[in-house]
Amino acid sequence: MNNRIHNTNIQSEAVIASPNALSEQLPISTQGRANILASRATVNSILSGEDKRLMVIIGPCSIHDLDAAKEYANKLQVLQEEVKDSLYLVMRVYFEKPRTTIGWKGLISDPDMDNSLDVDKGLYQSREFLTWLADLGIPAATEALNPITPQYLADLVSWCAIGARTTESQTHREMSSGLSMAVGFKNGTDGNLDMAINAIKACSSPQSFLGINDEGQISTFRAKGNKASHIVLRGGKTPNYSKEDVANCADMLKNNSLPERIMVDCSHGNSSKDYRLQGQVVSDVGQQIADGSTSLFGIMIESNLFAGNQSIPDDLSQMQYGVSVTDGCIDWAETENVLRKLREQISSS
Repeated sequence: MNNRIHNTNIQSEAVIASPNALSEQLPISTQGRANILASRATVNSILSGEDKRLMVIIGPCSIHDLDAAKEYANKLQVLQEEVKDSLYLVMRVYFEKPRTTIGWKGLISDPDMDNSLDVDKGLYQSREFLTWLADLGIPAATEALNPITPQYLADLVSWCAIGARTTESQTHREMSSGLSMAVGFKNGTDGNLDMAINAIKACSSPQSFLGINDEGQISTFRAKGNKASHIVLRGGKTPNYSKEDVANCADMLKNNSLPERIMVDCSHGNSSKDYRLQGQVVSDVGQQIADGSTSLFGIMIESNLFAGNQSIPDDLSQMQYGVSVTDGCIDWAETENVLRKLREQISSS
C-alpha cells in the first residue's frame, strides 16, 4: 500500500544551476552591456514618442537552431543599417512557446527536441545566443512565459511580451512590474482588450510577488512598477488592426488614463493565422501611419530564413534548415521587400 501524500504524480526532479552560476559562465561583455542599455533607451524613446521611428519586432516564431538564428541575425544587422532612418529593428528571440494542449515547448524546456527536458542545456544555449546577439548590437525581444526564466536571461533582453494566454495572469502581471525593459501585453485570444488594459495598469503599479533571486533562492520581491508597458493588438475571433480598431483601442487607453501607444502583431489573429497575409497587415498599418496616426509605434512580424513551417520529425537530421517548427513565417526575401516598402510608405508621411 502506497501511503505517500506528497509529489504523488512527480516522476523525477533535477536541480538546475542558479542564475548567478549561469551568468558567471556566460557574462555580458562591456560592449554587449552598452548595446543593451542603448537599445532599451531607444525602445523607451520610441514608446514615449520622442523617437519618431517605427519599432519592428521581427524574427522566427521560435528559436530551435542557433546556427540558423545567427545567420538570420547577421542578415538583420545589414538590413537595419539600410532602414535605420525610419525603422528600428528588434529581433524576435523566443525560447519558450505556450501550447494549447501539448507540443514542443521551446529551446529552454527541450533543446534536443526529444522530450529529454534538459533545461540546464536549454538555458545555457539561450543565454549563449543572447550574449552573442548583444555583442553584435542587435536588440532582442522575447516572451516571458515561465516566471522563473527571466532571472536567467532578462539582463540581455530589450523588449518583452506577455502573450495572449498569460496577459490575464496575476503572476505575469506582477513579474512584469519588476522587469527592467518595456513590456507589451497582448489582447486575449478572443480579442478582448480589457484584460490587456488591466494588465498595463497592474504592471505599472507597485507590486509584491514571489520569485527566485540570482542565487536561486525563493524570495519576496517588491517592485516599484514598470511604466514602460503597452498594449499589443494581435487579433482575436476577427482581426483588430484596422483604422477603426486602432482608434477604438486608443480611446479605451485614453479613458483609462493610459498613453495612447499601440503595437500591432501582424501575425496570429490579425493574419487569420496565415503567415502569408502578414504583408497585407504591415501595409495597412503603414498607410495608417502615413495618413497621420500617432498611436501606432510598433509592429510584430514572424519571419525566418525560409517560408512556412514544418513538423518536428523523429529523425532530426531530416529537418529543413531555417524553417520554423512552430508558426509559419515569411522568408527572408519577403522580409526585405516588406520592410523596404514600409520604410518608403512611412518616410513619405
